Amino acid sequence: MPDDQFPAFVVPGRKFVPIDPFEQAKRLGRGVNFGNALDAPNEGDWGVVLREEYFAFVRELGFDTVRVPIRWSAHALREPPYSISPKFFERVDWVIKNALAQDLNVVINVHHYEELFEDVQGERERFLALWNQIARRYRKLPAEVVFEVLNEPHGKLTPGLWQRLFEEALTVIRSTNPQRNVVFTGANWGTLNALIGSKPPADPHLIATFHYYEPVAFTHQGAEWTEGSNAWIGTTWVGNGTQRAQIEFDFDRVVRWAKANKVPLWMGEFGAYGRYADLESRVRWTEHVARTAEARGISWAYWEFGSGFGFYDIANRQWSEPLIKALLP
Repeated sequence: MPDDQFPAFVVPGRKFVPIDPFEQAKRLGRGVNFGNALDAPNEGDWGVVLREEYFAFVRELGFDTVRVPIRWSAHALREPPYSISPKFFERVDWVIKNALAQDLNVVINVHHYEELFEDVQGERERFLALWNQIARRYRKLPAEVVFEVLNEPHGKLTPGLWQRLFEEALTVIRSTNPQRNVVFTGANWGTLNALIGSKPPADPHLIATFHYYEPVAFTHQGAEWTEGSNAWIGTTWVGNGTQRAQIEFDFDRVVRWAKANKVPLWMGEFGAYGRYADLESRVRWTEHVARTAEARGISWAYWEFGSGFGFYDIANRQWSEPLIKALLP
């Protein structure tokens, strides 16, 4: 598809200037996920509709980055050419524009592509077509806009299949964005261990990411989407020496992996589900994970803004002061 048939979205006064991936990973700093909004089947289905004020709010609090999970697959044709809805594209344009207006970095991804995890070969062409459209539309945006190819690969998208698919998607992206930084992750839900077990391709503009929810029995207690999680309800995190050391041990391992592979690190998600986990434990855990990452030069993005893991009560327009202080002391 020639570029003249696919006009680029631009933000006046903002042009692309390459950023070294190590420098960009550093600039990502402290971030927050605007989750349960554009990654829902339709925005609002999960109780979150993004508002312009949210961008100013997180910037004023001191956040540097917003990660925007996006379910593109729910807004594109099922048959070739797999066109993304113009209306949905315009909504993502609005998100990017508002983030940049607040001098926030913005990471956009492909999130909740459930069909891909069940039928890799059957969805491969569509997945690559989605990235072709996304990359072409946003090719002229500043380097503060980062692409993340896929959130938490899992299911039938095994490590080997994911490695090949990532490289294919990267080739598609590089055809229009040769120097934009792109986020790489491991299969098996994008965990720290999955990243350590993977190998990033030879590309000079990659940032490696992982998600951290350990111990899962604490962070996901009572989570409706996690089988067996009701048995974990009541789990606390007191922050004793053993608990703290385990987190530090994990982060030391991933730092060694990053140094060996010569890529910068970014923790794209971490958080604890607030429906059942007590606030005091959540604060202790959140603070220790964030400080442990920062002490090792790892930027992060908290999961998430205003839903089950969030620090903001959208209905009452109130934020959790203890969680904010844990994230931004």
